[in-house]
Amino acid sequence: MENISSITTFILDGYAVMDQQKHLFFFIFLLLYAAIVILNSLLIAIICFERTLHNPMYIFVCNLSCNGIYGSTSLIPHLLFNLSTEGHKISLTNCLIQIFCLHTYNIIELTILAFMSYDRYVAICYPLHYHDLMSTKKLQGFIFFTWAYPLATFLIYESFTIRLTFCRQIIDKTHCANFDLMRLSCTDITIHSIIGLSLIAVYMIPQIMMILFSYVQILRVCIYSSKECQTKAIQTCTPHLLAVLNYFVGIFFEIIQSRLNSRNLPYEFRTFMSLYFMICPPLFNPVIYGMSSQVIKKHIQIFSLLKTWLP
Repeated sequence: MENISSITTFILDGYAVMDQQKHLFFFIFLLLYAAIVILNSLLIAIICFERTLHNPMYIFVCNLSCNGIYGSTSLIPHLLFNLSTEGHKISLTNCLIQIFCLHTYNIIELTILAFMSYDRYVAICYPLHYHDLMSTKKLQGFIFFTWAYPLATFLIYESFTIRLTFCRQIIDKTHCANFDLMRLSCTDITIHSIIGLSLIAVYMIPQIMMILFSYVQILRVCIYSSKECQTKAIQTCTPHLLAVLNYFVGIFFEIIQSRLNSRNLPYEFRTFMSLYFMICPPLFNPVIYGMSSQVIKKHIQIFSLLKTWLP
């Protein structure tokens, strides 16, 4: 079906809360973006060059950092551009591209976290069979699926939005989101919303079930293990649990922001909720995994020393 929209340019109303202090927010987001890119790039470089980190867990961490850069680059440069201009407008084409990038970022993030939970489950519950169950071939398959599945299939979800025509142009966020764009349609979107929720369930429920299954099995094994094994399991799983918690806090905020009636909440808080998803996980994940690994901390310390010695 040909997409003929009566409105092809939208106004991002989420910037209204930042307009009076746009220079301050521009500086804050610029620092956040620089920190995300530097921290994740540093973690990727250390994992790539340090052979002792060439194991499934840190290969997943490397992909998590790549996805963090992908997600933040899909959002923050656009934020910076709008903070430096007036009007805060976005074309339909750019809006659809941003929707594709931000939604696939979220699906990829959850998929990586799910495979990481499976990796921890195998390492703790079947340590003697770890190299067979997490072989190089299986790992390559997991990584391929992590990226190919969301990028190839999300167009199905977005195709329902592409077919709509739009009669309103105010998006109550700083960026485009699929459900917010659908609500601007001239026609009833009940069926589109149901299909969208069904597809979200397809994208999320298998990963959530994998995470829950993995940690139920880990907990079961730990209950009957020695204190030394329990301590080791906690140390191994804590970074991943923090990353999962950080991700699901973002999901909670996004559900409140998009699907539930959040009009009674302060406008500033709603703006923060809509940005948490794309900024906090890419910012905190490299910190969580960098602090949890002695090898990575050692390389960071060496890097810091080199910086002080260089002119």
